[in-house]
Parts: sequence; C-alpha cells; structure tokens
Amino acid sequence: VQLQASGGGLVQAGGSLRLSCAASGRTFSTSSMGWFRQAPGKEREFVASISQSGYNSDYADSVKGRFTISRDSAKNTLYLQMNNLEPEDTAVYYCAGRTAYCRSCIYVRADDYGYWGQGTQVTVSS
Repeated sequence: VQLQASGGGLVQAGGSLRLSCAASGRTFSTSSMGWFRQAPGKEREFVASISQSGYNSDYADSVKGRFTISRDSAKNTLYLQMNNLEPEDTAVYYCAGRTAYCRSCIYVRADDYGYWGQGTQVTVSS
C-alpha cells in the first residue's frame, strides 16, 4: 500500500485545515490507520487513529476536542480535520497504516504501523 498525504499549509492560530491521505492498493479497507506528527527537534508523536471499521478512534490528549479522524473506504482516503489550531500543532504530519487484527482494533504506537506516507507540513502562526 502506498500513502499520499496532502492538505497541509500555513494557517493562523484558531484556524482550520483538513489533511487527506490517499491510499493505493486494495488493503485500505482491511487496515487500521493513524496520523502522527513530528515537530523540529522532537520525536514523532501519535495524533489520532481509527479502526478498520471506522467506528473506533483514539486521540492524543493534546488534540482531543479539536481534531477528528475519519475514513472513506469508497475513496480509499483517510482524513484529519483540524480545528482551533495552535502554534504548538506546527509539525510535519504523517499518515500511517497497518493490517488490522480486528475491525475495532486501533493502534497508537508508531512501531505498530507498517507503511507510511511522505508527510505534509502544517504551520500555525500566532
């Protein structure tokens, strides 16, 4: 599976962006998916994850209530809606996927994921 992330950009604090991650191949529907981010000088960190079914999700505490992860299996696309953005959200955002062991399974560790997109830059100005 190949992943192509897009939708990043420059936005003012309080603004919104929607990231997309287009997946090629036929395994998207059987995959759990996630978003991670990496700021300069920091380690890659978990942002959000969604199960194969789409009914289960999890978020980092820092983004709960502001970000929403979703997926459209008909379009083989993963999304991350980001609202009320803060300068601390500035990072390169990566989408990731892995074969799911169950339809409700979600994964929060980067090591759990087997394939990654190339990343998209999000910059939030104060």
